[in-house]
Amino acid sequence: MLYSDFYAGVKAEIFSSEIKSQNSDPPMDLGLAEDHFSRPVGLFVASDVEQLKLAIEECKRLILELPEHSEKQKDAVVKLIHLRLKLQELQDPEEDEPNLQVMLEHRFSKEKSKSVKQMCDKCSTIIWGLIQTWYTCTGCYYRCHSKCMSLINKPCVRSKVSHQSEYELNICPEIGLDKQDYRCSECRTPISLRGIPNEARQCDYTGQYYCSSCHWNDTAIVPARVIHNWEFEPRKKLRQDILLMKPYFITCKEAMEARLLLHLQDRQHFVENDDMYSLQDLIDTSNGRLSCSLTEIHTTFAKHIKLDCEKCQAKGFVCELCKEGDSLFPFDSHTSVCHDCLAVFHRDCYYDNSTMCPHCERMLEHKLEVPLKL
Repeated sequence: MLYSDFYAGVKAEIFSSEIKSQNSDPPMDLGLAEDHFSRPVGLFVASDVEQLKLAIEECKRLILELPEHSEKQKDAVVKLIHLRLKLQELQDPEEDEPNLQVMLEHRFSKEKSKSVKQMCDKCSTIIWGLIQTWYTCTGCYYRCHSKCMSLINKPCVRSKVSHQSEYELNICPEIGLDKQDYRCSECRTPISLRGIPNEARQCDYTGQYYCSSCHWNDTAIVPARVIHNWEFEPRKKLRQDILLMKPYFITCKEAMEARLLLHLQDRQHFVENDDMYSLQDLIDTSNGRLSCSLTEIHTTFAKHIKLDCEKCQAKGFVCELCKEGDSLFPFDSHTSVCHDCLAVFHRDCYYDNSTMCPHCERMLEHKLEVPLKL
């Protein structure tokens, strides 16, 4: 459930229960102090149902006190979700090994595979599927033994990213280990550059330091480095042509029935603009796949408009400067388009012509004639 949806749903409930909580016994200490939000939610343990109910009321009170839409308020809402799930667990206990377990925003699903090739992400040993129960998070694909689940201190990465409103666009904005109080940015385990008691590993995306349990030394392409160090302008021409072809397809019955635009279903943003790139687009540009794919799609689209469909052919232009040659289309490489009226001309004719665009000139003359007739 999204934070905004959940917050809207519980806000009314929080207000309705606030008066009741004022007359109750002093709330238990949840550990919701200033530094609590840097520690795993799992550190809190409630022994029975009554304590959990008190904890839920205190958490709802805290949500009202924190600045709206702040990171701490979001964390408090997440904690409220976990407290309610724990309460539901105690009130309606399931089997010893349930099919679904929620912990630190992970949604662990029991695996049925008996493969012995899987490794536990917590203890780094083999998962013997034939004799051991194991789970996989459906969000971040974290795998672990059933016996290791209670030891997990790393929240679900996918859930954490969903709470983050912005992407990091600077190259490795290093904060410094001292700024982190020599603790892992994720689980707050003590770390150092000397590896005592735990090795400090720097993330090349956030610039922060993590312990070996939270930073697995995986490698990935860093978006900021692609954005700042690459230039893709020469690759945009095909995308600009596709946008010029789009009006032909959305007004052509045959093109709609053939679903030609579905050739771009994996890159739907290409149909909306010519300057937005996903990280996968940039990777495919680097290895040449994007250029090959767009060239093939461009050829298919142009063939429909210029050869296969009579209705689309009829929407071509005649160069009003030389009045010669075949029909012109705005995506043809040898044409130029008037920025004001979008009329299409031969490129050589357009640049050799020192006067106004013929179509624009006629429109201007028409506007000047209308007041005279009135």
